[in-house]
Formats: sequence, structure tokens, C-alpha cells
Amino acid sequence: CTAAVKWSLPLKIAVNVSARAICHAGIVDTVRNVLIETGLPPSRLEIEVTETALINDLSRALHNLRQIKACGVAIAMDDFGTGYSSLSLLNSFPFDKIKIDRSFIQAVGLNDRADSIFRAVAGMGKALSVPVLVEGIETLEQLEFAQAGVILIDPWVPVP
Repeated sequence: CTAAVKWSLPLKIAVNVSARAICHAGIVDTVRNVLIETGLPPSRLEIEVTETALINDLSRALHNLRQIKACGVAIAMDDFGTGYSSLSLLNSFPFDKIKIDRSFIQAVGLNDRADSIFRAVAGMGKALSVPVLVEGIETLEQLEFAQAGVILIDPWVPVP
């Protein structure tokens, strides 16, 4: 956050938060204090949590995430599809973004079921008005497949 404040472009930064940390009673104060101490606007911070982090202690995790979101920080579900992929999690918390794990894009064109799951998650995100981002695009075929599903592409990953 300290470094991001000094950047010439006001880019958003994403921070992965572990299952243990997101359930910790002091996580909300930690996030608030970091924002205050660094001067980073909350709108430039995105907290990424995995499904597993939420399943471990759902009520505590959702309570903390709601408080963090109330501070103006975006919340993303990271690695969607690798854990429990519970639709109730998407219903319980209004995530700002869903990030599909790279393992799904790696199977594009090789596995009809993976293609269908990928399209279903893209459609679900669209129906919920939640942007879906895919990680790990390495081929033109994968890029075209993701774009056809109106998927966001991680801008920091070079695409062939």
C-alpha cells in the first residue's frame, strides 16, 4: 500500500488474505490502519479470499468481509472453482469480483465439461452483475474463449 500511493497511475492493488487472517478478530482494524497510515484510498484496495477461507469459519469471515467492504475496499473471491464452489457463498456476500482459477482456462478446448463449467461461471457472473476475471491465459485460443464469455482478462499477464 505504501508503494502504491507513490505510483503515478492510481492503480488498484489486490492482496490475498489467508483463511486464518480473514477470520482473525483484528483484521478489520488492520485494514483500516494500513489505509490510514499509508494514505491509500480504500477504492484502490481489493482483498482476495478463497472459498476455503470462507468455509473454515463462515460467520466470522463474512462479518469481517462486510466490515472491510463498508470501508470502501473491494472484495474478490479468488480461485473460484477449486474449492467447494458453493453458490450459497455468492448469495451470502456481494463479491465485487469472481476470479476463476487458472486450471479451468488450461483445460479449454481439451475438455467439454471444463468448457461448460467455464461458460456457466461466466454466465453466473454476468447474471449477478459481478465481473469475472480469469487467470493464466497462455494461448490465443484461451484468450478468444475467455473473451467470448465476456470475461475480464488479468491485465498484468502478457498474452501471446
